[in-house]
Amino acid sequence: MITINEIQDEIIDEFSFFDDWMGKYEHIIEQGKELAPLAKSYYVDENLVKGCVSQVWLHSSMEDGSVKFEADSDAIITKGLVAMVIRVLSGHPPEEIFNANLYFVDEVGLREHLSPNRSNGLVAMIKKMKTYAVGFSVKQEN
Repeated sequence: MITINEIQDEIIDEFSFFDDWMGKYEHIIEQGKELAPLAKSYYVDENLVKGCVSQVWLHSSMEDGSVKFEADSDAIITKGLVAMVIRVLSGHPPEEIFNANLYFVDEVGLREHLSPNRSNGLVAMIKKMKTYAVGFSVKQEN
């Protein structure tokens, strides 16, 4: 199974092919377009990520000891950002998710090139995913 850090390294490599931020933004948008559709039943308040200017719905489930994330957003860049974080974290055990250092965010320059609102939203999405992972970890222990 591919590790969280190996996936992050893949993303960093992908972004290294772009010379400017227009290309990188287009790549982020493409990631969002590839995100699987979210079931209508998951568009509920409890799945909304607080701290995002755009609406982001994030659903999690546990399958065979790994956390699976699904999401959608009403903003195309934000949808691409959540797709990238899902790509990195989904399909891993809870402990790996909440212990993960998501260095790809800084390595590809997201933190410095995103607006403060988008950057805060990205942090909120990651925090919610890690919170879900902690919850699943506690359930496993009981």
